[in-house]
Amino acid sequence: MVLCGICFIKSNLHFLSEIGVKDSKKLSPQKRKKLAEILKKSCYSHKIIDVGAQEIDERELKKITLNRLEELKMAEIINDLKPDIIYIDAADVNEERFGTSIKKLLKYQPKDIISKHKADDIFPIVSASSIVAKDRRDKLIEEIHEKYGNLGSGYPSDVRTIKFLRDFIKKYKKAPKFARKSWDTTKRIINEEVSNKKITEFLK
Repeated sequence: MVLCGICFIKSNLHFLSEIGVKDSKKLSPQKRKKLAEILKKSCYSHKIIDVGAQEIDERELKKITLNRLEELKMAEIINDLKPDIIYIDAADVNEERFGTSIKKLLKYQPKDIISKHKADDIFPIVSASSIVAKDRRDKLIEEIHEKYGNLGSGYPSDVRTIKFLRDFIKKYKKAPKFARKSWDTTKRIINEEVSNKKITEFLK
């Protein structure tokens, strides 16, 4: 998981629309890469945080939800950048509650926090941070591809990703290091390819 915060001076926000900034999911990897380079050079400041599979899995031991982990990481970014006005893509079903949770984690008092669902489709500044984060994720996936071959996007909706995960677990009897062990799909495949097989072998 990759999170990013990016800051622009208010008078320069028009620049985002001028260069074609929009929801990162609607852009090709090539377009995201080009825009990410421009954004990082043109912004006032930015910060990227990579949250690895191990840290995501460890949250279960700490009894922290994925939403809470995102809140903590977002707050870390915001506390470092200290923007006057904050726009957030709410990860909670209750967008106002999400904004309130973030505010409680801040070490300073911003002028305003705007927490909205699909914020990356509404506010260009959120789209900009999403583009930079997505471009960073694209690079990380490319690095994995170089070592393990094309395993798809890494998303649960990607058939290629699921096939790779199943084949890997079937062969090595465990999930790869970069996969979330706490992911329901990973748990299910391990149960099907490892646990059930052991039971069958025992019955023989």
